[in-house]
Amino acid sequence: MPDVMAWFDHTRKGSRYEHSSFPPVLDLLKKTGQKSGADAIWEGRQNWKNTAVRADATPRETIALDANAAYLAAFKTHLPIGQLTWNDSQVHDPKRAGIHHITPPAWPHEDLPSPLGDRRKTGDVWITEPTLRLLQRCTQDGLCDPPLIHESWTSGATENVLEKLRRTLAQVRREAIENGDDVTVEYLKSAYSKFISTMGESTYNREIRRPDWMHILRSQAYANLWLKARKAHQAGLVVVEVTGTDELHVHGDWQQVFTEGRDLSDMKPKRTYTLGADR
Repeated sequence: MPDVMAWFDHTRKGSRYEHSSFPPVLDLLKKTGQKSGADAIWEGRQNWKNTAVRADATPRETIALDANAAYLAAFKTHLPIGQLTWNDSQVHDPKRAGIHHITPPAWPHEDLPSPLGDRRKTGDVWITEPTLRLLQRCTQDGLCDPPLIHESWTSGATENVLEKLRRTLAQVRREAIENGDDVTVEYLKSAYSKFISTMGESTYNREIRRPDWMHILRSQAYANLWLKARKAHQAGLVVVEVTGTDELHVHGDWQQVFTEGRDLSDMKPKRTYTLGADR
């Protein structure tokens, strides 16, 4: 962790926006128990399977695709700069970011997962900025009604807080891949993953405490995967499964939709299997 935090601090030198590393932590962002580690925020994690396709006995070749460096790609997101403040105007300010208490809209699509992910409960929920913006984008595309915002905790925001760090790590990762340096690739994966996971209430990183950032970055990774599923669906592929931050299963010619490779915007095949073959 000291290495990636040193990189982060170096990339923030001369930045236009000065972020807060230790703002007061809202009760909403505090763990409710030591064992569960849960708080009130729903991140929109995906764990979706297309039940209609899986019920079809017709054998169909399925490709499991992997999104590269999902958490690193999520560094491109709107992060609140300072302390979160409360607002109940029910209006979203795109110049601010944070967490929002909403009534989610109905999701009437069986062939595409909900942007809210694998949420079993119904009713109102606290979500982060990426999930709200994704729902609003779905509204613009006519996929669902707009979410009803009840209250928000936000701060002035920018997409550039982690941009220099993202570009630096992406470049080092790209060079390591080109040189066949798997040790560096794995080290970087561990570095940016731990950077996110320890910026909340963690004893492993004493240089920053932003549980709001942690939730937002995770939510952005889930949102990015959903957008890939939506892109595949729009191109005529059948979306079979969407899981976690990086796994997308489809029927169809995926290489007409995504570029195969190991760069951040690329997808790579993990395995091929036949769905319905055992029926």
